[in-house]
Amino acid sequence: MREGCHLNLSERITFILDGVKTASKEELYKALIGLNIQKEELMPLIKEDRSKPYYRKLLYKNEHLELLVMNWSDLECAPHDHGHSFGWIQVINGVSRNTVYKVKGEALPSELFTELKREGKTFFAPKFGVHKMAEAGNTGLITLHLYAPPITGMKVYDLEKCAACVVSDDCGAWWPDDLRQQVKEIKLKSAAD
Repeated sequence: MREGCHLNLSERITFILDGVKTASKEELYKALIGLNIQKEELMPLIKEDRSKPYYRKLLYKNEHLELLVMNWSDLECAPHDHGHSFGWIQVINGVSRNTVYKVKGEALPSELFTELKREGKTFFAPKFGVHKMAEAGNTGLITLHLYAPPITGMKVYDLEKCAACVVSDDCGAWWPDDLRQQVKEIKLKSAAD
């Protein structure tokens, strides 16, 4: 096989991610940084979708992990978890506004803090951690997401409806318009309950 620095994007992704053995927090971080993916390499792969918070494209998937690229519209995604998965998010272009929530049982999530993450920064998404993201300003936000295992059973929250919904694997971090994507709806308790 050719050396890593001479591989095209697809070959580089396969070469590095096929080598992930334990899919631990540390190994995923090293793999994501080692990919050294640049905005210019991703531009032919992304599309603009202003009807959803982001357009996502799967770049790699095996039974242990998945890599996605997302380019963001001016809509924010809904608060959500990543099912039984954890992973790293890397800002490739622009600025991300990431809001982290605290969840207790069947109660409505409560906001803990919001932070801005600029181009080149990474942040961890823990198993069962709830957050939402949005583009900060008109910065052309593009993010990479490396999760282990591949996301399934993601729960999306609608704070106004006081509800959560487990969504199908083909749905993003928004309340699904298509009933087929609503696997299970859950009524939550508000803070006043």
